[in-house]
Amino acid sequence: MRRLALAAALLCGTALSVSAQTLRWANDGDVNSMDPYTRNETLLLAFNSHIYEPLVRRDRNGDPEPALAERWEQPSPTLWRFHLRRGVKFTDGTPFTADDVVFSVQRVRAQGSNLNAVVATVKEVRKVDDHTVEFETDEPNPILHREFTTFGIMSKQWSEKNNATRPADLTSREENFATRNAMGTGPFRLASREPDRRTVLERNPDWWDKPTHNLERVEFIVIANDATRVAALLSGEVDFVYTVPPQDVDRIRRTAGMQVLQGPELRTIYIGFDQDRPQLLKSDVQGKNPFKDVRVRRAINMAIDAQAIQRTVMRGQSRPTGMMWGPGVNGFREEDDKRLPLDAEGAKRLLGEAGYPNGFGVTMDCPNDRYVNDEAICTAVVSMLARIGIRVNLVAQTRARYFAEINAPRYNTSFYLLGWTPATGDAHNALFNLLGTRDGTRGVFNNGGYSNPKLDDLIRRIGVETDQAARQRMISEASALVREDAAYAPLHQQQIVWAARQGVELVQTPDNYIQLHRRTRLPPR
Repeated sequence: MRRLALAAALLCGTALSVSAQTLRWANDGDVNSMDPYTRNETLLLAFNSHIYEPLVRRDRNGDPEPALAERWEQPSPTLWRFHLRRGVKFTDGTPFTADDVVFSVQRVRAQGSNLNAVVATVKEVRKVDDHTVEFETDEPNPILHREFTTFGIMSKQWSEKNNATRPADLTSREENFATRNAMGTGPFRLASREPDRRTVLERNPDWWDKPTHNLERVEFIVIANDATRVAALLSGEVDFVYTVPPQDVDRIRRTAGMQVLQGPELRTIYIGFDQDRPQLLKSDVQGKNPFKDVRVRRAINMAIDAQAIQRTVMRGQSRPTGMMWGPGVNGFREEDDKRLPLDAEGAKRLLGEAGYPNGFGVTMDCPNDRYVNDEAICTAVVSMLARIGIRVNLVAQTRARYFAEINAPRYNTSFYLLGWTPATGDAHNALFNLLGTRDGTRGVFNNGGYSNPKLDDLIRRIGVETDQAARQRMISEASALVREDAAYAPLHQQQIVWAARQGVELVQTPDNYIQLHRRTRLPPR
């Protein structure tokens, strides 16, 4: 990973002001919940990480480093012991202890949580004393500490006091006290929350770590319209834009007083299919499911021109891919990354062989405020599939409504666009979450119900293998199997593009986590 920064605004040797500083941060969509377990989505996890901290966090290179756990060791291949940081307090003044860790793990596993996969291999969590916790796993898990970077620790006392001992289920629009309130140990604390409009954070003056930022206040402002959001930046109404429309990048870069941070993202954007139901929910095909036939899935892959999407929709700001994980993820090999050939005539022949010589109709679910140009990507795919006779009805919605459909327990979709960033930085994360047969913990985000017992066995063996060469061979084998099965239709890894006014200093990493506590600086106004 790399560190990119906008100019530090140190003019003539004058140090940055340490007086009250407010960062005004704009995005196209909202965080949706202050509860850190309700959705496994980068924006929600990254935003809430300023309030709630994990046992182990990622440094700016993406490697694990101590956070609420000072250190850890493995007394045996299936036992991890974490020694907790002493003297840490939640922002209400209560001490952080092992009871909070045990409670948080139980809460991650509770109904309504979207993060249960991160503790899927944990057989038991035990409090040894107030500052020591042990995790026993079913099998060896060499990357368990990397899994733990995903979930922050919540206060047992605060959650019980406010009747928030389990996450509210966002798929059913459920809410509880933790949906709009928060109380953690992190570098910031929640000051106010106005859903879909503005959320305000204030610096936590009692944070246990040494701040390297000069922020006193952070205002997260939702500006859904692309043009309005860019105009707010150029006029000085906001300091930083997290989601920058590709069509405006060059204009912002050429504007005096503005700078752009840009680099590759670990996220892969892909299209998924319901391969489980005997009949699709949203299709004109009666009595059967065309996506159960690998020929249909292969035809769709062969009809989609990822290079054209990169060129016209993404304005060059993407990397076309044939895999579900990309460069920068452990287990990626360039030679494994092969797309099925672009061949509309061949795709038509496959559809005919599968029994759909005249194609068929299906509804495609798509977000319109989550990924870079997401609705425009879906619109392009609709046009490409029309060439082979597949008639797509596009339904684009805001992320709150979209994820409620896609992540529902029975995934209320037939055909959809999603993105995935492996939180551990490892290919196993994508394999386990997206491609493993759903069993309650594995395949939680396998929203189309794809299932292949041979792949399940590979995923299990990859998860416990400590020999890196053997592990890589299995990951490459899994990649080939997924491509042959056309389990998904991968599109690209998108670029991270942020924009800010001159003098703002930010740290950008390829997981697209905004980490305001890491050397974020504002110049004097």
